[in-house]
Amino acid sequence: MNKPSLLFGFMLSLSISGSISAQTVQKKNPIILEDQGSFAAGGSVITNPGKYDPVKRTSDGQTYHGDHAYVFYQKPVDAKKLPLVFWHGIGQFSKTWETTPDGRDGFQNIFLRRGFGVYVIDQPRRGNASRSMVKATISPTPDEQDWFGTFRVGVWPDYFPGVQFSKDPETLNQYFRSMAPSIGPIDPEIVTDATAALAQKVGPLILVTHSHSGGFGWISAIKSPNVKAIVSYEPGSGFLFPEGELPAPIESSAGPLQATAISQEEFKKLTKIPIVIYYGDFIPEKYDASNPGADG
Repeated sequence: MNKPSLLFGFMLSLSISGSISAQTVQKKNPIILEDQGSFAAGGSVITNPGKYDPVKRTSDGQTYHGDHAYVFYQKPVDAKKLPLVFWHGIGQFSKTWETTPDGRDGFQNIFLRRGFGVYVIDQPRRGNASRSMVKATISPTPDEQDWFGTFRVGVWPDYFPGVQFSKDPETLNQYFRSMAPSIGPIDPEIVTDATAALAQKVGPLILVTHSHSGGFGWISAIKSPNVKAIVSYEPGSGFLFPEGELPAPIESSAGPLQATAISQEEFKKLTKIPIVIYYGDFIPEKYDASNPGADG
């Protein structure tokens, strides 16, 4: 595909020609909020046996809360009926939806200005929700050139022709600093339980997912009737099909991509809400086993 990308890598912004630095962004009208705040959704608790002694302060009788999602929200004055809940992709946290690497409004502010209440998630074991229930080790392993290719900014060190990602060094610096490690493995049950708990608290909403959260979005909608619609940017896995109707696996550099079978009753829940899926450019038309890196 040769046309300019509508999505610049994984940071997702509206398509604007050329590069715009933070210093050249035009002055905007103020955003007037009725409310903003944050909360935790979902999670679990570990309780040690025994009785807590506030003088000796041992671990006896103490609790540990973790595996919840962190949610930051903003509500404009006279907000539209359904708020937007933004869920990041693999290797990311809520920064995905905030200011772009080159200083423009991200989806958070774009839709605030359009009158939507917005909620941005850090899924369990990521970013501000890093209080994990499992032991984990974080190693500072250099991997950023992989991310450059994975999200199709280009093939390092070259940018794809026409890609709408600013090529100045500071933009790339901001881009790489928006990554976040998982504190423990990604657990589909835990992350979708947290999103269902969010939906229970917030009420009817539109769920906006990206990349690996795409598959979790379908499951969240099955778990919660408050998910009234889904907008999914480049879902990369977790596609659901009714039992007995699974397609054949698709080869990729990450291994065979296999859909998941669910019951007819569960699948019907997804057919009753609007779902729109967007993919950007520079996606290979077929997988080349002799050059696995070619499929990004």
